[in-house]
Amino acid sequence: MSYISIRGLSKYYGKQKALNNINLEIPKGRIVGLLGKNGAGKSTLMRSILGFLKYEGQIKILGEDIAHNAMVTKKDIAFIPDVSCLDDRLTVGQTIDYVKNVNFNWDEATAERLLKKSDLPLNKKVSALSKGMKTKLYLLITLALDVKILLLDEPTLGLDILFRKEFFNTILGEFYNSEKTIIISTHQVEEVEHILQDIIFIDYGNLILYENVQNLKDKYNIISVPCSQKNALLAYQPQMMHEALGKVHAIVKSEVQIEGAEYNRPGLSDLFVAKVGGLHE
Repeated sequence: MSYISIRGLSKYYGKQKALNNINLEIPKGRIVGLLGKNGAGKSTLMRSILGFLKYEGQIKILGEDIAHNAMVTKKDIAFIPDVSCLDDRLTVGQTIDYVKNVNFNWDEATAERLLKKSDLPLNKKVSALSKGMKTKLYLLITLALDVKILLLDEPTLGLDILFRKEFFNTILGEFYNSEKTIIISTHQVEEVEHILQDIIFIDYGNLILYENVQNLKDKYNIISVPCSQKNALLAYQPQMMHEALGKVHAIVKSEVQIEGAEYNRPGLSDLFVAKVGGLHE
């Protein structure tokens, strides 16, 4: 059984189609990257899964249609967005107590462990916290929920590199196991590429690719040849071809062999650009 099953998902904002007939089956125990340009439909897809939006099609979470059973999203999914929804009027301690009292799936042991490892000031108001500390608080109250699916929508946007590393290390150490699934939407794919098992490319509301990361990378190489061999390279229908420092560089299928060429493994951002034409911040 898939943890998340999506069939014929489409979403309009007025006359604009944000999602176009999306079909996905995401199993348990996977860390999935969601990559797309701004406005591609990533956040709309996540908010549809969460039941925040009306849509066409069907979404099932652990076999339950969320249109007929909204409780499934409350008990089985946690969400960390790009902007925290914390109440600035409350203190850190009051925020933790509030979330604890309104969520039946609160795990007190996990909350206490995370609080001990953090430097969150219990008596300080949320309004006085830095963005990094607000994100740390949001992370604590999210990971203290005993759920099976975690959705991350640009959760570390605007934070420094050290905190971003700590954030994802905490996610892996405190949440992920073979019974849980994580979906990460991010523009900074290089930072999480090493933990991703599967990748989704979405563009203009269309599902462009959904594949195992290792299998995808095995299909392609970045090849570099002297400019004098450019015509030989063109015969193999290269993607993302450009010239630099006296050589021509391009993405080609892994079976392509050109004498004297240099070969390197492509990153997910390279493959994304080759497939859909680039990221725009």
